[in-house]
Amino acid sequence: MVDLDLEELADCDVLLIDGRSGSGKTHLAERMVQTFAALLRPAQVLHVEALYPGWDGLAAGSLALAAALRTSSYRAYDWIAAAFGARERIEPRVPLVIEGCGAITAENLAAAENWAAAAGAALPRVRSVWLEVEAVTRKRRALARDGEVYAPHWDRWAAQEEELYAWHRPWELADRTIAISACDDPIG
Repeated sequence: MVDLDLEELADCDVLLIDGRSGSGKTHLAERMVQTFAALLRPAQVLHVEALYPGWDGLAAGSLALAAALRTSSYRAYDWIAAAFGARERIEPRVPLVIEGCGAITAENLAAAENWAAAAGAALPRVRSVWLEVEAVTRKRRALARDGEVYAPHWDRWAAQEEELYAWHRPWELADRTIAISACDDPIG
């Protein structure tokens, strides 16, 4: 990944990381958890993919994020059983890292700020990052990560991304856009 000042990104109560499939959201979230820990602020992570109701559920999962933050809980989707499972709790403590396609919408940003206030942040600090990566690199990375499980779904997921992102334009809402080229690719 490009050289980032991760401590600067960690100057928040909630960090939302968004980008198209294969852009490095999970990788950045993992690095941010390590950074928060080094700053003695252990972070919890909410993966938006736990909210998608299957391969055709990108928009529904994005909408479900605000509700999960309002209630500090959600039912995680079990991709093997193709059903929602037991209710999971979002602990009322900051910092919280939220990563996944559809994380950054105006409603989700507002819900994150309200959640941080309810979790005890005096002046809630919500930051958001959009990851911009060329399509060829993203597809190679996503298929290397998920292999044949994801391959048959790539095109229909990409079509959902196009529709959702055309509507919400998260790169315009994000505090920061990080462009990653193939030479910056940590996956190779």
